[in-house]
Amino acid sequence: MRAIMVMYDSLNRHMLESYGCDWTRTPNFLRLAKRSMQFENCYVGSMPCMPARRELHTGRPNFLHRSWGPIEPFDDSMPEILKQAGVCTHLVSDHQHYWEDGGGTYHTRYSSWECIRGQEGDPWKEDLCAVPEKRSVFRGREMAWQVPLFAAMNTHDQVNRRHQNTEEKTAQARTFACGLEFIDTNHEADNWFLQIECFDPHEPFFCDEKYRKHFDGPLHGEDALGADWPPYMPVNEGEDVVRTVRNHYAALLEKCDANLGKVLDKMDEYGMWRDTMLIVCTDHGFLLSEHGWWGKTAMPCYNEIAHTPLYVYDPRFDCAGKHSESFVQMTDLAPTLLEFFGQPVPEDMTGKPLRPVFEKGEKLHDYVVFGFHGAEIIVTDGKYLYMNAPEHPEDPYYEYTLMPAHMRMRFSCEELKDMELAEPFSFTKGLRTLKIRCLGSTVGGSKEEAPSRLFDIEKDPGQLKEIHDPEAVCRMKALIAGYMARTDAPKELYHRYGIRPLTGNEI
Repeated sequence: MRAIMVMYDSLNRHMLESYGCDWTRTPNFLRLAKRSMQFENCYVGSMPCMPARRELHTGRPNFLHRSWGPIEPFDDSMPEILKQAGVCTHLVSDHQHYWEDGGGTYHTRYSSWECIRGQEGDPWKEDLCAVPEKRSVFRGREMAWQVPLFAAMNTHDQVNRRHQNTEEKTAQARTFACGLEFIDTNHEADNWFLQIECFDPHEPFFCDEKYRKHFDGPLHGEDALGADWPPYMPVNEGEDVVRTVRNHYAALLEKCDANLGKVLDKMDEYGMWRDTMLIVCTDHGFLLSEHGWWGKTAMPCYNEIAHTPLYVYDPRFDCAGKHSESFVQMTDLAPTLLEFFGQPVPEDMTGKPLRPVFEKGEKLHDYVVFGFHGAEIIVTDGKYLYMNAPEHPEDPYYEYTLMPAHMRMRFSCEELKDMELAEPFSFTKGLRTLKIRCLGSTVGGSKEEAPSRLFDIEKDPGQLKEIHDPEAVCRMKALIAGYMARTDAPKELYHRYGIRPLTGNEI
């Protein structure tokens, strides 16, 4: 048995033709949908990038105990479990967060890996004589340039682009080329898992002219080039900017589609549909001015961010062109791959294998819960979606970790000076973790003063109007309480979020 995962970053469900979009160009996603099962209720779990990848490895949620950080010593890692069972696990990725402090223990869980440099502000190439340009149509981007970190990212991004001046040199093209090389070399071998992980269509929406020409305007020239990197801020720009940003995204999406087609071509060429699982997924979506926002982290986690595409082909079952309404999350992919390769699923994984969905049409979950560490805890049962903001934001909350690293830096001495040892959680293999008080906002999530919100997503899938229904809120809070009990959430979070702990048979 073999398995291939093609994972994108910031792939918008509502921009794909198979999910109903009528103006983008994604023929290979359509082709994939005809071969595989398309999931209609896939949701994020822990936001954003590396928290989602920890869920991919561990099959359990991240955001209640920790924000962005490495794989922990007590974590069950799906690629490592497969590796130890004799299955070759190979990662090809241009996702630069893997070689920062907060991602440094992920790629080493695989049997082998290839890291492709040059995306976003990756400190890849250096040109000390270059004078960086500050070209943007976003006022928020101009503000960001005053911050040394973002100024450095802008400089590196401009240098990186000069080293990717043909399509073949771009990070996405090199990533897929390495993945295709692995398939060419190993298609006759058995027992391997290949993860082709593409940073695109994450911003900046840097793309080749051959794709941009299909989505030209309304801005042109220097203005158009300055409209491919929106900040994570409210939209203060006019309609011409909004349309141009969306066109940049659509162009990069078409490039993602073209490279996906090359993977499908290889599966056709080598007859791999007989015995090879294919998963195509993403970590989250991205707001392209919907709800008045750019981005994915500073605002409420609306469905444009949280409701994600997922396609799975399982060669053991007839799944061609089928659709599933089952709730599914990133935490379900680790158990799915372990089950496919005949490996037991560790008891600490809360996700479930997808096999019953394919085999019997069963639903895995009655509801899903997701969010950012320290921000809203969000729950949906398909009828309602409730964003449970902290009711007592003054309450402290903590990072529970043995790997104290943020995205691009280690924890500071100021953060660590009052750390304690916490009692073990159910999933920490008897180990006590560090308990480190959060001194400020962690990566993402709307601010603590944001109110709780309830939406009827059956009647209002765009979440355009909040509703008031105290009985529905009570039910949704009870669902969160059940989730917190099953995942052994830190006790202090119950009071912070106004959640009544379940007792006895309620759990």
